[in-house]
Amino acid sequence: MAAVVGIRAWPRPVVLVCETLLVAACYLAAGRLGLSQQLVADGAIVTPIWPPSGVAVACLLLFGPRCVPGIALGALLVVASLTVPGPSAVGVVAGNTAAPVCAWLMLRAVGFRVSLSRLRDGLTLVFLGALTAMLISSGAGVGMLVVTDKLATDNVWLVWLAWWVGDAMGVVIVTPLLLLLHRARWPPPSGRWGEALGLTVVVCALVPLVVYSPISALFLVYPILVWAALRFQLAGGMPCALFASVMATVAARQEAGSFGGLSDIETMMKLQAFNGTLGLTALLLSAVITEQLNTRRSVERACQELVEALQHLNAGGTGNTGTSGQDAR
Repeated sequence: MAAVVGIRAWPRPVVLVCETLLVAACYLAAGRLGLSQQLVADGAIVTPIWPPSGVAVACLLLFGPRCVPGIALGALLVVASLTVPGPSAVGVVAGNTAAPVCAWLMLRAVGFRVSLSRLRDGLTLVFLGALTAMLISSGAGVGMLVVTDKLATDNVWLVWLAWWVGDAMGVVIVTPLLLLLHRARWPPPSGRWGEALGLTVVVCALVPLVVYSPISALFLVYPILVWAALRFQLAGGMPCALFASVMATVAARQEAGSFGGLSDIETMMKLQAFNGTLGLTALLLSAVITEQLNTRRSVERACQELVEALQHLNAGGTGNTGTSGQDAR
């Protein structure tokens, strides 16, 4: 006991520095992962999914504003890994830092729950955390590139759209998965191990076949996604959506399967439309099913409590009747 009491906590500045470096490292790793699957659209390099935006929003939702320095440092490191930081890097770093902070503030203002147990949580994450907040990062980044003459005005709207959708898809797909992993426990409280294994085999086998098929059959991914979301909610829907999105991005980069014979712009638009609908379907359907299950459990719990209360009242009434009969005799 004395040894435990003798252990002193680290000084707060040291803890903050460690947290900042850890968040920055996670942001940088996610950024390098996103940059590994680049596409070229009309001469501009774009990333269909930008995972760092999802990492930043998840860190803020879980740990609060103390993650802001780490996000800014991570964004700067990502820029530095691509080119020598210049004036345009200031706008990119500021936008990539301000957008997740605005997403966190808006989500907190509307009572967002990190458990994503309600449909409103999924809707607010999509429309506030992703589509609205990521306008800041895309606008600031593209604006600085235009001001510093690093981007031709002919490509502004295309690059802005790709930037915005990539950041938004990072929030829609990556943030729920990280929130799920944060509260996950091992072993998971589920007895459907056989079905989970079967679903994993089906996803790993059929999704690559569908994506690389010369026949455009991407729609066949959605029945698998619905199965995963209906039976396992976020734990099944989001990993399935992420895997399908990654496979589609790899195929698009290789100009294979459903993306063969398309122009750069057509490839980007088709891929982003597929990733967007995939992420929205998985997130919102999982949220709806989770909310229904929670409502059902609440009703069952209330009914059980009512039955127990009635049994208690009946037992009390029977006891009082027997006592009164004895007194009458």
